Amino acid sequence: MKNLKYIFLLLVLPILGCSDLEEEPVSVLSPDGFFKSIQDVQTVINGSYGNMATEAFWGRKFSLPLMLRSDMVGIGDQGTAGRRKDHDNFSVADDNGMITAFWPRTYQIIAGANEAIVGGNGLGLAEESINPVVAQAHFVRAYTYFHLVRLFGDIPYFDTPVQNIAEASQVSKTPQATVYANIIADLEFAKQWLPDTQPSSALPTKASAAGYLALVHLTMNNFQDAYNEAKFVIDNEARFGLELAADFQDLFDATKQSGLKEALFTIDHNGFRDGNYGQDYTAALTGIRANEDGNGGGWSVAVPSVEVYNRWDGRDYRKAVSLDTIGVFNGAVDTFVNFPTYDARNIPSAYIAKYARYTGQTSNGNGRGSEHNYAQLRYAEVLLIAAEALNEVSPGSTEADGYVNRVRARARSGNGSSFPADVTPGMSQLDFRNMVLEERRWELAFEFKRWYDIKRRDLGTQAFGTGGFEERPNFNPTRDYLLPLPNDELQRNPNLEPQNPGY
Repeated sequence: MKNLKYIFLLLVLPILGCSDLEEEPVSVLSPDGFFKSIQDVQTVINGSYGNMATEAFWGRKFSLPLMLRSDMVGIGDQGTAGRRKDHDNFSVADDNGMITAFWPRTYQIIAGANEAIVGGNGLGLAEESINPVVAQAHFVRAYTYFHLVRLFGDIPYFDTPVQNIAEASQVSKTPQATVYANIIADLEFAKQWLPDTQPSSALPTKASAAGYLALVHLTMNNFQDAYNEAKFVIDNEARFGLELAADFQDLFDATKQSGLKEALFTIDHNGFRDGNYGQDYTAALTGIRANEDGNGGGWSVAVPSVEVYNRWDGRDYRKAVSLDTIGVFNGAVDTFVNFPTYDARNIPSAYIAKYARYTGQTSNGNGRGSEHNYAQLRYAEVLLIAAEALNEVSPGSTEADGYVNRVRARARSGNGSSFPADVTPGMSQLDFRNMVLEERRWELAFEFKRWYDIKRRDLGTQAFGTGGFEERPNFNPTRDYLLPLPNDELQRNPNLEPQNPGY
Protein backbone atom coordinates (compact mmCIF):
# COMPACT_ATOMS: atom_id res chain seq x y z
CA MET A 1 0.00 0.00 0.00
CA LYS A 2 1.30 3.44 -0.91
CA ASN A 3 0.79 4.77 2.61
CA LEU A 4 2.91 2.02 4.13
CA LYS A 5 6.24 3.40 3.05
CA TYR A 6 9.29 2.40 4.97
CA ILE A 7 9.04 3.63 8.54
CA PHE A 8 12.16 5.79 8.50
CA LEU A 9 10.78 7.73 5.54
CA LEU A 10 7.34 8.21 7.07
CA LEU A 11 7.58 8.27 10.81
CA VAL A 12 10.34 10.86 11.30
CA LEU A 13 10.13 9.82 14.95
CA PRO A 14 7.64 12.45 16.17
CA ILE A 15 7.55 12.28 19.97
CA LEU A 16 6.45 15.76 20.94
CA GLY A 17 3.09 14.44 22.14
CA CYS A 18 4.61 12.48 25.01
CA SER A 19 5.49 15.03 27.65
CA ASP A 20 6.70 12.50 30.20
CA LEU A 21 8.99 10.74 27.75
CA GLU A 22 12.49 11.80 26.88
CA GLU A 23 12.40 13.99 23.79
CA GLU A 24 14.89 13.15 21.08
CA PRO A 25 13.66 14.72 17.84
CA VAL A 26 15.32 12.94 14.93
CA SER A 27 15.00 13.86 11.28
CA VAL A 28 14.85 11.42 8.39
CA LEU A 29 16.94 8.38 9.22
CA SER A 30 18.39 5.46 7.37
CA PRO A 31 17.44 2.19 9.09
CA ASP A 32 20.70 0.52 8.13
CA GLY A 33 22.83 0.40 11.23
CA PHE A 34 20.57 2.72 13.22
CA PHE A 35 19.91 0.31 16.09
CA LYS A 36 23.01 0.36 18.27
CA SER A 37 21.50 0.35 21.75
CA ILE A 38 18.37 -0.19 23.81
CA GLN A 39 17.87 3.57 23.79
CA ASP A 40 17.66 3.50 20.00
CA VAL A 41 14.84 0.96 20.29
CA GLN A 42 13.06 3.16 22.84
CA THR A 43 13.43 6.17 20.55
CA VAL A 44 11.60 4.38 17.73
CA ILE A 45 8.86 3.22 20.11
CA ASN A 46 8.53 6.81 21.31
CA GLY A 47 7.83 7.70 17.68
CA SER A 48 4.81 5.40 17.75
CA TYR A 49 3.56 7.03 20.95
CA GLY A 50 4.03 10.40 19.30
CA ASN A 51 1.98 9.34 16.28
CA MET A 52 -0.89 8.54 18.64
CA ALA A 53 -0.85 12.13 19.92
CA THR A 54 -1.44 13.67 16.50
CA GLU A 55 -4.38 15.39 14.87
CA ALA A 56 -4.79 12.42 12.51
CA PHE A 57 -5.20 9.98 15.39
CA TRP A 58 -6.29 10.84 18.92
CA GLY A 59 -6.19 14.59 18.34
CA ARG A 60 -9.32 14.51 16.18
CA LYS A 61 -9.58 12.33 13.08
CA PHE A 62 -9.78 8.97 14.89
CA SER A 63 -11.21 9.89 18.28
CA LEU A 64 -14.09 12.03 17.01
CA PRO A 65 -15.75 9.29 14.91
CA LEU A 66 -15.58 6.95 17.92
CA MET A 67 -17.44 9.52 19.97
CA LEU A 68 -20.01 10.38 17.28
CA ARG A 69 -20.89 6.75 16.54
CA SER A 70 -22.05 6.24 20.11
CA ASP A 71 -25.60 6.90 21.27
CA MET A 72 -24.36 9.55 23.70
CA VAL A 73 -23.01 12.24 21.35
CA GLY A 74 -24.30 13.90 18.21
CA ILE A 75 -23.45 16.88 16.02
CA GLY A 76 -24.30 20.28 17.44
CA ASP A 77 -23.24 22.79 14.80
CA GLN A 78 -24.83 21.54 11.59
CA GLY A 79 -22.45 23.71 9.62
CA THR A 80 -19.53 21.47 10.53
CA ALA A 81 -17.81 19.30 7.95
CA GLY A 82 -19.96 16.67 6.27
CA ARG A 83 -17.35 13.97 6.93
CA ARG A 84 -18.14 14.36 10.64
CA LYS A 85 -21.91 14.43 10.24
CA ASP A 86 -21.78 11.26 8.19
CA HIS A 87 -20.41 9.31 11.17
CA ASP A 88 -23.18 10.68 13.37
CA ASN A 89 -25.87 9.82 10.83
CA PHE A 90 -24.44 6.46 9.69
CA SER A 91 -24.10 7.68 6.13
CA VAL A 92 -20.35 7.12 5.80
CA ALA A 93 -18.91 6.54 2.32
CA ASP A 94 -15.62 4.84 1.51
CA ASP A 95 -13.98 8.20 0.77
CA ASN A 96 -14.87 9.71 4.16
CA GLY A 97 -12.12 12.15 5.05
CA MET A 98 -11.88 11.07 8.68
CA ILE A 99 -11.14 7.48 7.66
CA THR A 100 -8.71 8.33 4.87
CA ALA A 101 -6.78 10.48 7.37
CA PHE A 102 -6.52 8.12 10.32
CA TRP A 103 -6.04 4.86 8.39
CA PRO A 104 -2.47 5.63 7.27
CA ARG A 105 -1.62 7.06 10.68
CA THR A 106 -2.56 3.82 12.41
CA TYR A 107 -0.24 1.93 10.09
CA GLN A 108 2.54 4.39 10.85
CA ILE A 109 2.11 3.57 14.54
CA ILE A 110 2.28 -0.14 13.69
CA ALA A 111 5.28 0.40 11.42
CA GLY A 112 7.20 1.99 14.27
CA ALA A 113 6.37 -0.94 16.53
CA ASN A 114 7.51 -3.42 13.90
CA GLU A 115 10.80 -1.59 13.40
CA ALA A 116 11.43 -1.54 17.14
CA ILE A 117 10.75 -5.26 17.51
CA VAL A 118 13.04 -6.26 14.67
CA GLY A 119 15.70 -3.73 15.61
CA GLY A 120 15.65 -4.70 19.26
CA ASN A 121 15.80 -8.41 18.58
CA GLY A 122 18.72 -7.82 16.23
CA LEU A 123 20.94 -6.32 18.93
CA GLY A 124 21.84 -9.77 20.25
CA LEU A 125 21.24 -8.79 23.87
CA ALA A 126 20.02 -11.04 26.66
CA GLU A 127 16.24 -11.37 26.88
CA GLU A 128 16.24 -9.84 30.33
CA SER A 129 17.80 -6.68 28.93
CA ILE A 130 15.96 -6.11 25.66
CA ASN A 131 12.56 -7.77 26.07
CA PRO A 132 11.13 -5.30 28.62
CA VAL A 133 11.67 -2.55 26.03
CA VAL A 134 10.62 -4.56 22.97
CA ALA A 135 7.49 -5.55 24.92
CA GLN A 136 6.34 -1.93 24.64
CA ALA A 137 6.32 -2.32 20.87
CA HIS A 138 4.30 -5.55 21.12
CA PHE A 139 1.80 -3.68 23.28
CA VAL A 140 1.60 -0.75 20.87
CA ARG A 141 1.05 -3.07 17.92
CA ALA A 142 -1.68 -4.96 19.75
CA TYR A 143 -3.37 -1.74 20.90
CA THR A 144 -3.48 -0.36 17.37
CA TYR A 145 -4.64 -3.53 15.64
CA PHE A 146 -7.32 -3.96 18.32
CA HIS A 147 -8.84 -0.65 17.22
CA LEU A 148 -8.53 -1.50 13.54
CA VAL A 149 -10.04 -4.98 13.71
CA ARG A 150 -13.04 -3.79 15.70
CA LEU A 151 -13.69 -0.99 13.23
CA PHE A 152 -12.96 -2.71 9.91
CA GLY A 153 -13.02 -6.49 10.45
CA ASP A 154 -10.57 -8.18 8.07
CA ILE A 155 -7.59 -5.86 7.55
CA PRO A 156 -4.05 -5.84 6.15
CA TYR A 157 -1.77 -7.23 8.86
CA PHE A 158 1.95 -6.46 9.03
CA ASP A 159 4.17 -7.86 11.76
CA THR A 160 7.51 -7.08 10.10
CA PRO A 161 8.87 -3.85 8.62
CA VAL A 162 7.88 -3.03 5.06
CA GLN A 163 11.06 -3.11 2.99
CA ASN A 164 9.61 -3.91 -0.42
CA ILE A 165 6.93 -1.44 -1.45
CA ALA A 166 5.92 -3.51 -4.48
CA GLU A 167 5.21 -6.55 -2.32
CA ALA A 168 3.44 -4.52 0.33
CA SER A 169 1.20 -2.92 -2.28
CA GLN A 170 -0.14 -6.37 -3.17
CA VAL A 171 -0.96 -7.50 0.36
CA SER A 172 -4.38 -9.02 0.97
CA LYS A 173 -6.57 -8.83 4.06
CA THR A 174 -5.99 -11.04 7.10
CA PRO A 175 -9.14 -12.61 8.62
CA GLN A 176 -10.15 -10.92 11.83
CA ALA A 177 -9.90 -14.19 13.77
CA THR A 178 -6.20 -14.34 12.89
CA VAL A 179 -5.75 -10.67 13.76
CA TYR A 180 -7.29 -11.28 17.19
CA ALA A 181 -5.02 -14.28 17.76
CA ASN A 182 -2.00 -12.10 16.93
CA ILE A 183 -3.23 -9.34 19.23
CA ILE A 184 -3.51 -11.81 22.09
CA ALA A 185 -0.03 -13.18 21.39
CA ASP A 186 1.44 -9.66 21.45
CA LEU A 187 -0.31 -8.81 24.71
CA GLU A 188 0.76 -12.06 26.33
CA PHE A 189 4.38 -11.28 25.41
CA ALA A 190 3.93 -7.78 26.80
CA LYS A 191 2.37 -9.11 29.99
CA GLN A 192 5.35 -11.44 30.49
CA TRP A 193 8.07 -8.85 29.93
CA LEU A 194 6.77 -5.38 30.77
CA PRO A 195 7.69 -4.03 34.21
CA ASP A 196 5.18 -3.78 37.05
CA THR A 197 5.36 0.03 37.01
CA GLN A 198 6.60 2.82 34.75
CA PRO A 199 7.48 6.47 35.45
CA SER A 200 4.53 7.58 33.29
CA SER A 201 1.17 6.09 32.36
CA ALA A 202 2.10 6.91 28.76
CA LEU A 203 4.34 3.84 28.97
CA PRO A 204 2.59 0.45 29.27
CA THR A 205 3.13 -1.93 32.18
CA LYS A 206 2.35 -5.54 32.93
CA ALA A 207 -1.04 -4.37 34.20
CA SER A 208 -1.66 -2.48 30.93
CA ALA A 209 -1.13 -5.68 28.95
CA ALA A 210 -3.29 -7.78 31.27
CA GLY A 211 -6.03 -5.14 31.28
CA TYR A 212 -6.10 -5.08 27.50
CA LEU A 213 -6.10 -8.86 27.40
CA ALA A 214 -9.21 -8.72 29.59
CA LEU A 215 -10.85 -6.23 27.23
CA VAL A 216 -9.90 -8.20 24.11
CA HIS A 217 -11.30 -11.41 25.58
CA LEU A 218 -14.46 -9.59 26.69
CA THR A 219 -14.89 -8.32 23.12
CA MET A 220 -14.50 -11.87 21.81
CA ASN A 221 -16.98 -13.24 24.40
CA ASN A 222 -14.18 -15.28 26.00
CA PHE A 223 -15.62 -14.46 29.37
CA GLN A 224 -13.57 -16.80 31.53
CA ASP A 225 -10.34 -15.48 30.05
CA ALA A 226 -11.57 -11.91 30.40
CA TYR A 227 -12.33 -12.50 34.07
CA ASN A 228 -8.98 -14.21 34.68
CA GLU A 229 -6.99 -11.33 33.21
CA ALA A 230 -9.00 -8.66 35.01
CA LYS A 231 -8.73 -10.59 38.27
CA PHE A 232 -4.94 -10.77 37.81
CA VAL A 233 -4.82 -6.97 37.71
CA ILE A 234 -7.19 -6.59 40.66
CA ASP A 235 -5.36 -9.11 42.83
CA ASN A 236 -2.10 -7.27 42.18
CA GLU A 237 -3.32 -3.68 42.35
CA ALA A 238 -0.80 -2.78 45.08
CA ARG A 239 2.05 -4.38 43.17
CA PHE A 240 1.10 -2.43 40.06
CA GLY A 241 0.50 0.81 41.97
CA LEU A 242 -3.13 1.07 40.91
CA GLU A 243 -6.00 2.71 42.75
CA LEU A 244 -9.19 4.56 41.95
CA ALA A 245 -8.77 8.32 42.06
CA ALA A 246 -10.41 9.68 45.18
CA ASP A 247 -12.24 12.40 43.24
CA PHE A 248 -13.78 11.54 39.87
CA GLN A 249 -13.26 15.12 38.73
CA ASP A 250 -9.47 14.82 39.07
CA LEU A 251 -9.44 12.23 36.28
CA PHE A 252 -10.30 15.03 33.83
CA ASP A 253 -8.22 17.84 35.30
CA ALA A 254 -5.13 18.06 33.11
CA THR A 255 -3.13 19.62 35.94
CA LYS A 256 -3.76 16.66 38.26
CA GLN A 257 -3.75 13.62 35.99
CA SER A 258 -0.04 12.85 36.25
CA GLY A 259 -0.35 12.37 40.01
CA LEU A 260 -3.13 9.79 39.81
CA LYS A 261 -2.83 6.00 39.78
CA GLU A 262 -5.98 4.96 37.92
CA ALA A 263 -4.89 5.01 34.27
CA LEU A 264 -3.31 1.82 32.94
CA PHE A 265 -2.31 3.47 29.67
CA THR A 266 -2.68 7.03 28.40
CA ILE A 267 -2.11 9.06 25.27
CA ASP A 268 -0.26 12.03 26.64
CA HIS A 269 -0.58 15.58 25.34
CA ASN A 270 1.55 18.32 26.80
CA GLY A 271 0.11 21.69 25.84
CA PHE A 272 2.42 22.46 22.94
CA ARG A 273 2.65 21.25 19.39
CA ASP A 274 4.82 20.93 16.32
CA GLY A 275 2.50 21.18 13.34
CA ASN A 276 -0.18 18.60 14.05
CA TYR A 277 2.02 16.57 16.39
CA GLY A 278 0.83 17.04 19.95
CA GLN A 279 -2.29 18.79 18.69
CA ASP A 280 -5.45 17.95 20.62
CA TYR A 281 -8.79 19.30 19.43
CA THR A 282 -11.19 17.53 21.81
CA ALA A 283 -11.76 20.48 24.14
CA ALA A 284 -12.55 22.73 21.19
CA LEU A 285 -14.79 20.18 19.49
CA THR A 286 -16.85 19.63 22.65
CA GLY A 287 -16.87 23.20 24.00
CA ILE A 288 -19.75 25.69 24.04
CA ARG A 289 -19.70 28.37 21.34
CA ALA A 290 -19.22 31.92 22.72
CA ASN A 291 -18.68 30.64 26.26
CA GLU A 292 -16.39 33.07 28.07
CA ASP A 293 -15.68 30.66 30.91
CA GLY A 294 -12.44 28.79 30.22
CA ASN A 295 -10.70 28.81 26.84
CA GLY A 296 -12.70 31.32 24.88
CA GLY A 297 -15.51 29.03 23.88
CA GLY A 298 -15.61 25.88 21.79
CA TRP A 299 -16.93 24.81 18.43
CA SER A 300 -20.17 23.03 19.42
CA VAL A 301 -19.39 20.00 17.24
CA ALA A 302 -19.71 16.93 19.49
CA VAL A 303 -22.63 17.49 21.86
CA PRO A 304 -24.70 15.04 23.94
CA SER A 305 -28.37 14.80 23.10
CA VAL A 306 -30.64 16.34 25.69
CA GLU A 307 -31.80 12.80 26.50
CA VAL A 308 -28.38 12.10 28.02
CA TYR A 309 -28.99 14.91 30.48
CA ASN A 310 -32.63 13.96 31.06
CA ARG A 311 -31.98 10.27 31.75
CA TRP A 312 -28.85 10.67 33.84
CA ASP A 313 -29.87 10.74 37.49
CA GLY A 314 -29.03 14.14 38.93
CA ARG A 315 -27.84 12.60 42.18
CA ASP A 316 -24.89 11.03 40.37
CA TYR A 317 -21.75 13.11 40.95
CA ARG A 318 -20.37 11.82 37.65
CA LYS A 319 -23.10 13.75 35.84
CA ALA A 320 -21.89 17.07 37.26
CA VAL A 321 -18.31 16.21 36.33
CA SER A 322 -19.16 15.02 32.84
CA LEU A 323 -21.63 17.69 31.70
CA ASP A 324 -21.57 21.48 31.46
CA THR A 325 -25.04 22.90 32.04
CA ILE A 326 -24.14 26.60 32.31
CA GLY A 327 -21.96 29.04 30.41
CA VAL A 328 -20.83 32.65 30.70
CA PHE A 329 -21.93 34.97 27.91
CA ASN A 330 -21.30 38.71 27.85
CA GLY A 331 -20.40 38.44 31.49
CA ALA A 332 -23.68 36.78 32.47
CA VAL A 333 -24.25 33.18 33.53
CA ASP A 334 -26.98 31.30 31.70
CA THR A 335 -28.27 27.73 31.46
CA PHE A 336 -28.03 25.35 28.53
CA VAL A 337 -31.59 25.85 27.34
CA ASN A 338 -30.50 29.34 26.29
CA PHE A 339 -27.14 28.46 24.71
CA PRO A 340 -28.46 29.03 21.13
CA THR A 341 -29.38 32.59 22.12
CA TYR A 342 -25.70 33.49 22.28
CA ASP A 343 -24.64 31.60 19.17
CA ALA A 344 -27.05 29.94 16.76
CA ARG A 345 -24.59 27.07 16.26
CA ASN A 346 -25.15 25.92 19.84
CA ILE A 347 -27.95 23.52 20.69
CA PRO A 348 -30.09 23.60 23.87
CA SER A 349 -28.38 20.69 25.57
CA ALA A 350 -25.80 20.11 28.27
CA TYR A 351 -22.28 19.91 26.81
CA ILE A 352 -19.36 17.59 27.52
CA ALA A 353 -17.26 18.98 30.37
CA LYS A 354 -14.63 16.25 30.74
CA TYR A 355 -12.24 17.85 28.27
CA ALA A 356 -13.21 21.53 28.09
CA ARG A 357 -13.37 22.33 31.80
CA TYR A 358 -9.79 21.80 32.98
CA THR A 359 -7.53 21.70 29.93
CA GLY A 360 -4.38 22.92 31.67
CA GLN A 361 -1.80 24.57 29.44
CA THR A 362 -2.89 24.99 25.82
CA SER A 363 -1.01 26.00 22.69
CA ASN A 364 -4.03 27.53 20.95
CA GLY A 365 -7.41 29.09 21.62
CA ASN A 366 -10.53 27.06 22.43
CA GLY A 367 -8.43 24.56 24.39
CA ARG A 368 -6.64 23.22 21.34
CA GLY A 369 -3.28 21.65 22.10
CA SER A 370 -4.25 20.85 25.69
CA GLU A 371 -2.11 18.92 28.14
CA HIS A 372 -4.78 16.29 28.72
CA ASN A 373 -3.73 12.70 29.24
CA TYR A 374 -6.38 10.56 27.56
CA ALA A 375 -6.78 7.35 29.52
CA GLN A 376 -7.23 4.47 27.10
CA LEU A 377 -7.94 2.08 29.95
CA ARG A 378 -8.74 2.99 33.56
CA TYR A 379 -8.72 0.76 36.62
CA ALA A 380 -12.44 1.44 37.07
CA GLU A 381 -13.03 -0.20 33.69
CA VAL A 382 -10.97 -3.23 34.71
CA LEU A 383 -13.30 -3.64 37.71
CA LEU A 384 -16.33 -3.44 35.44
CA ILE A 385 -14.79 -5.91 32.99
CA ALA A 386 -14.29 -8.37 35.84
CA ALA A 387 -17.89 -7.91 36.96
CA GLU A 388 -19.36 -8.30 33.48
CA ALA A 389 -17.27 -11.36 32.63
CA LEU A 390 -17.86 -13.08 35.95
CA ASN A 391 -21.60 -12.63 35.57
CA GLU A 392 -21.42 -14.53 32.31
CA VAL A 393 -19.62 -17.54 33.79
CA SER A 394 -21.02 -17.49 37.34
CA PRO A 395 -24.26 -15.47 37.64
CA GLY A 396 -25.34 -14.14 41.00
CA SER A 397 -21.81 -13.77 42.34
CA THR A 398 -21.32 -11.42 45.27
CA GLU A 399 -17.77 -10.98 43.99
CA ALA A 400 -19.10 -9.42 40.79
CA ASP A 401 -21.37 -7.18 42.87
CA GLY A 402 -18.35 -6.02 44.80
CA TYR A 403 -16.46 -4.85 41.73
CA VAL A 404 -19.35 -2.63 40.63
CA ASN A 405 -19.80 -1.41 44.19
CA ARG A 406 -16.21 -0.16 44.29
CA VAL A 407 -16.88 2.00 41.25
CA ARG A 408 -20.16 3.25 42.68
CA ALA A 409 -18.61 4.02 46.06
CA ARG A 410 -16.19 6.42 44.40
CA ALA A 411 -19.11 8.06 42.57
CA ARG A 412 -20.96 8.50 45.87
CA SER A 413 -17.96 10.01 47.60
CA GLY A 414 -17.92 12.91 45.16
CA ASN A 415 -20.90 14.65 46.70
CA GLY A 416 -21.50 12.65 49.86
CA SER A 417 -24.82 11.28 48.63
CA SER A 418 -26.20 7.76 48.86
CA PHE A 419 -26.45 7.48 45.07
CA PRO A 420 -25.68 5.31 43.24
CA ALA A 421 -26.55 2.63 45.76
CA ASP A 422 -24.74 -0.69 45.97
CA VAL A 423 -25.84 -3.41 43.60
CA THR A 424 -28.93 -5.32 44.69
CA PRO A 425 -27.71 -8.82 45.62
CA GLY A 426 -28.99 -11.82 43.71
CA MET A 427 -29.76 -10.11 40.41
CA SER A 428 -30.53 -12.35 37.46
CA GLN A 429 -27.83 -12.78 34.86
CA LEU A 430 -29.73 -10.64 32.35
CA ASP A 431 -30.48 -7.87 34.83
CA PHE A 432 -26.86 -7.77 35.98
CA ARG A 433 -25.63 -7.71 32.38
CA ASN A 434 -27.87 -4.74 31.59
CA MET A 435 -26.91 -3.01 34.81
CA VAL A 436 -23.16 -3.26 34.25
CA LEU A 437 -23.52 -1.99 30.68
CA GLU A 438 -25.40 1.02 32.02
CA GLU A 439 -22.72 1.47 34.66
CA ARG A 440 -20.14 1.56 31.88
CA ARG A 441 -22.31 4.14 30.08
CA TRP A 442 -22.13 6.57 33.01
CA GLU A 443 -18.68 5.81 34.40
CA LEU A 444 -17.03 5.96 30.96
CA ALA A 445 -19.30 8.57 29.38
CA PHE A 446 -17.65 10.36 26.42
CA GLU A 447 -14.43 8.37 26.86
CA PHE A 448 -14.68 6.79 23.40
CA LYS A 449 -15.91 3.44 24.75
CA ARG A 450 -19.64 3.38 24.12
CA TRP A 451 -19.52 2.58 20.38
CA TYR A 452 -17.46 -0.51 21.07
CA ASP A 453 -19.96 -1.61 23.74
CA ILE A 454 -22.84 -1.13 21.31
CA LYS A 455 -21.06 -3.23 18.71
CA ARG A 456 -19.87 -6.09 20.91
CA ARG A 457 -23.30 -6.49 22.54
CA ASP A 458 -25.22 -5.91 19.27
CA LEU A 459 -27.18 -3.03 20.77
CA GLY A 460 -27.37 -0.87 17.66
CA THR A 461 -31.00 -1.41 16.77
CA GLN A 462 -32.03 -0.73 20.35
CA ALA A 463 -29.65 2.19 20.90
CA PHE A 464 -30.55 4.03 17.69
CA GLY A 465 -34.21 3.05 17.45
CA THR A 466 -37.34 4.54 18.93
CA GLY A 467 -36.82 5.09 22.63
CA GLY A 468 -33.05 5.18 22.42
CA PHE A 469 -30.92 8.12 23.51
CA GLU A 470 -30.36 9.06 19.87
CA GLU A 471 -32.68 7.92 17.12
CA ARG A 472 -30.73 7.24 13.94
CA PRO A 473 -33.11 5.74 11.33
CA ASN A 474 -30.24 5.21 8.92
CA PHE A 475 -28.46 2.74 11.20
CA ASN A 476 -28.21 -0.67 9.54
CA PRO A 477 -26.76 -3.51 11.65
CA THR A 478 -25.74 -5.47 8.55
CA ARG A 479 -23.58 -2.55 7.43
CA ASP A 480 -22.73 -0.12 10.19
CA TYR A 481 -20.94 -2.30 12.71
CA LEU A 482 -17.99 -2.04 10.31
CA LEU A 483 -16.52 1.02 8.63
CA PRO A 484 -15.73 0.95 4.92
CA LEU A 485 -12.17 0.27 3.89
CA PRO A 486 -10.70 3.48 2.43
CA ASN A 487 -11.49 3.73 -1.26
CA ASP A 488 -8.05 5.09 -2.12
CA GLU A 489 -6.45 1.99 -0.59
CA LEU A 490 -8.72 -0.28 -2.60
CA GLN A 491 -7.85 1.58 -5.78
CA ARG A 492 -4.15 1.16 -5.12
CA ASN A 493 -4.49 -2.46 -4.14
CA PRO A 494 -7.42 -4.49 -5.51
CA ASN A 495 -6.28 -7.42 -3.32
CA LEU A 496 -8.02 -5.66 -0.43
CA GLU A 497 -11.37 -6.35 -2.08
CA PRO A 498 -14.11 -7.10 -1.35
CA GLN A 499 -15.24 -3.91 0.32
CA ASN A 500 -17.10 -4.35 3.60
CA PRO A 501 -20.81 -5.16 3.15
CA GLY A 502 -23.14 -2.31 2.31
CA TYR A 503 -20.55 0.17 1.05
